[in-house]
Amino acid sequence: MVETAVRASGRRTGPSGSRWSPYAAVLRSRIRAQRTYRLSFASDLLGATMVGLVEFAEVWVVFNQAKVLGGLDMDAALLLFGLSNLAFALAQLGFGHLDKLPSLIRLGTLDVYHLRPQPVLLQLITSDFSLRRLARATVALVVLTTGLVRNDIDWSASTVALLALTVLSATVLFGGLFVAAAGCQFFLIDGAELTNSFTYGGSFAASQPISVFPTPLRLLFCIAIPVAFTAYFPTLALLGMPGPAGLPSWLAWGAPLAALWVWALAGALWRIGTRHYQSGGG
Repeated sequence: MVETAVRASGRRTGPSGSRWSPYAAVLRSRIRAQRTYRLSFASDLLGATMVGLVEFAEVWVVFNQAKVLGGLDMDAALLLFGLSNLAFALAQLGFGHLDKLPSLIRLGTLDVYHLRPQPVLLQLITSDFSLRRLARATVALVVLTTGLVRNDIDWSASTVALLALTVLSATVLFGGLFVAAAGCQFFLIDGAELTNSFTYGGSFAASQPISVFPTPLRLLFCIAIPVAFTAYFPTLALLGMPGPAGLPSWLAWGAPLAALWVWALAGALWRIGTRHYQSGGG
């Protein structure tokens, strides 16, 4: 009976006692803070919406002039843009604030994260949650829905599975790129522009037909930074189109493996970076 009482007292029955409760509390406080200042929140949403619309306008202008680019027309470009930008916006919602890491290192405030008995990366990820980034995701979702309606897609269970798997895996992949870029910041400090060329540049490359790039860039975006798996290959599969010469059609299902590769790289870079960090003296 005593044993039963001890087990009952040691059991964590509610979310308030779980190991995730500190992170959930921080996220809730960030969300409440943003909703408190409604005018500021509304202006942030408007700004993020405009950014999403401007990015789509760039694609619209290109395809409106070229008509067909890399074998894709405007309707196919809607799918390409919608898939890549929806995944990137969701990843940016969770990992985008890792861009602030260089400032934390320079100011010495990163030391505070090392004093807490929680993983530093998890603390950084849950330290902010910018709801305004949902606006960009909404723009991408509207474009993707329009593309799904306007294109002649042979709908089946495998088609739906491919769509869901692509969005989920691509979001994870872009999140890994943010972590990899953050790991590099321990060495570069003021080199955010360099790493942004892989994260935000990777997002831009993912919204373009990979076949228009020269061979070195194709290898870069298919192997080293495999953003071609986030939208280009799935778009070809959804439309029943052949891919570039020498590339099999089953690559459309390769997004999970690409995400796994990016996170292996991101984990290694983050581990090396944190071991290199020697405090900012803050």
